[in-house]
Amino acid sequence: MSLSSSLEYAPRPVGFVPAAVSPEPVRQPDRDTGLVADRPLFGLEQLEVSWMEETGTLWTFMRPRGRPSYNPDLLRDFEAWQAGIRAMFAGRPRDLRYLVLGSRAPGVFNLGGDLHLFARKIRERDHDTLVEYGKRCVRILHNNMNGLGLPVITVGLAQGDALGGGFESLLSFNVIVAERGAKFGLPENLFGLFPGMGAYSLLARRIGAARAEEMILTGRTYSAEEMKELGIVHILAEPGTGIEETRKYIERQKRRHAGHRAVYQAGREVNPVSLDELDRIVELWADACMELREQELRVMERLVSAQDRLGGAAQPVRPMVAAE
Repeated sequence: MSLSSSLEYAPRPVGFVPAAVSPEPVRQPDRDTGLVADRPLFGLEQLEVSWMEETGTLWTFMRPRGRPSYNPDLLRDFEAWQAGIRAMFAGRPRDLRYLVLGSRAPGVFNLGGDLHLFARKIRERDHDTLVEYGKRCVRILHNNMNGLGLPVITVGLAQGDALGGGFESLLSFNVIVAERGAKFGLPENLFGLFPGMGAYSLLARRIGAARAEEMILTGRTYSAEEMKELGIVHILAEPGTGIEETRKYIERQKRRHAGHRAVYQAGREVNPVSLDELDRIVELWADACMELREQELRVMERLVSAQDRLGGAAQPVRPMVAAE
């Protein structure tokens, strides 16, 4: 089964690189954040991307369509985003110093995998599509863990809940900024599954295998404060101040960028996570999916309904920089 047919989206051509929306710098502050970006980039449907040359920061915000989850079209945007970043900084890699990812969904960073797709493909006994979905996710995650091969520090900005795959993806960043009130956790155990796209690999390396297994098997939800105590969240921000605290972090660290970046690179040398390891765990996850009973699928679908309600409130908002 082809990836395009199984995940039901029209693939972009091989080698696609999104173009900048505006060829001339547009410098006007965002009314909500006060940020001044040079221009919006890439023109992606569910990702809002802005470049701030002065600090060497590429700000990106997810603008989910419907449920704030990793639907196949959002994965496609992330693939194009990563290709676009590599192309944009080819020949000038040191211009990009910080890569920030947040979300415009009110109260939500991301709720993880596309549970509607999962339930449907499990009922259809379509193991291959589940594996393909998982492998796309871990390739995006693995690229981010390695800074896209660029000398960059990555920052995950959680202004709301990061659950399931949303939490997994957040773990792939060098620095995590979280607002108080945000919740974190891996609820897959509620419907008989486990998080199969990076959680065990990344958590075990950060907090040890025993603590990682406890977090995965209990399905507990943790506060931002608890995540800070565990060493997973690095910067706590008051509600509504996550963007400002991220900006302050970048300003404080600008003279120490090279040293901090080298520390994160050293960490990857000491505790490497291979793509082969992530792929093998995706296969285990897809095998476990095939063992779910109708009862577990109904629990999964109740969570989908809850995500739908959140998605109704999570409509895209005005971009950081208006292209007027």
